[in-house]
Amino acid sequence: MSRRLPPLNSLKAFETAARHLSFTKAAEELFVTQAAVSHQIKALEEHLSIKLFRRKNRTLLLTEEGQSYFLDIKDTFTALSDATEKLLSKTASGSLTVASQPSFAIQWLVPRLAQFSEQHPEIDVRIKAIDLDEDFLDDDVDIAIYYGRGNWSGIRADKLRDEYLIPVCAPSLLNGDNPLNKPSDLDNHTLLHDHSRKDWKQWCRNAGASEVNVNQGPIFSLSSLVLQAAIYGQGVALGYSVFSRPDIEAGRLVCPFDQVLPSKEAYYIVCEDNQSELGKIKAFREWMLNLFAQEQDNSRLPGRVS
Repeated sequence: MSRRLPPLNSLKAFETAARHLSFTKAAEELFVTQAAVSHQIKALEEHLSIKLFRRKNRTLLLTEEGQSYFLDIKDTFTALSDATEKLLSKTASGSLTVASQPSFAIQWLVPRLAQFSEQHPEIDVRIKAIDLDEDFLDDDVDIAIYYGRGNWSGIRADKLRDEYLIPVCAPSLLNGDNPLNKPSDLDNHTLLHDHSRKDWKQWCRNAGASEVNVNQGPIFSLSSLVLQAAIYGQGVALGYSVFSRPDIEAGRLVCPFDQVLPSKEAYYIVCEDNQSELGKIKAFREWMLNLFAQEQDNSRLPGRVS
């Protein structure tokens, strides 16, 4: 004999409304409208052919049958909730594969990874370096770092921080034979380019240094490479702030000018939407968001260092 189980959505609406004795509060908990809760309750009553609620002096009350039904099913929903929490807690350990572009992994993630391991020794992090055109969230990737505008469909994307580009160079270039006192002085230096020449073109235009020849200097395919070239005194680079700051704070790079170039894109931590609350994924996502927030609170836009 087949079981006569009511629709689960209607049962959940009934359990929540019965617990609160309010359609309004049930709607708030379930993130639906009051009308939707009322519709689900009506559907359940029709399915059972039993009246479950009644109103008295604008107060919502359970009928005798409704009270009996609520007492019988409430423990079932508690058990379901407990089982879900138990399942999620089990996923808080084991291996976690994080996909990232090589520069982000090298410049930001790897230097800080020990902090996460200290907080979560039960999670074994595996870093997967990927190219820009690869599918980050394939079957063997749990979470990834995207750089873009946050308009990806079907995934959860949390912005880590806004990004901007800053001119950086080795300290030896700042006051050398061709000192960098004003943006137009860049015409006496090699420009180091990250992926293309468009960023330097835009920065010089914004800084009022359109006379600088931006069509010279090497182009690097990785942000980490262009910063290394700058550290070795090979020219002046436009570095992403998230990558440049550790080298600036360590004195390996300096900022010759105050002008920055805001980026229309930013770094996001992303995962499959239906996996965002899994223990190990949630732990890593929250760690990155908290750490970026702390670092942003403690940082300032870099000015000229003399």
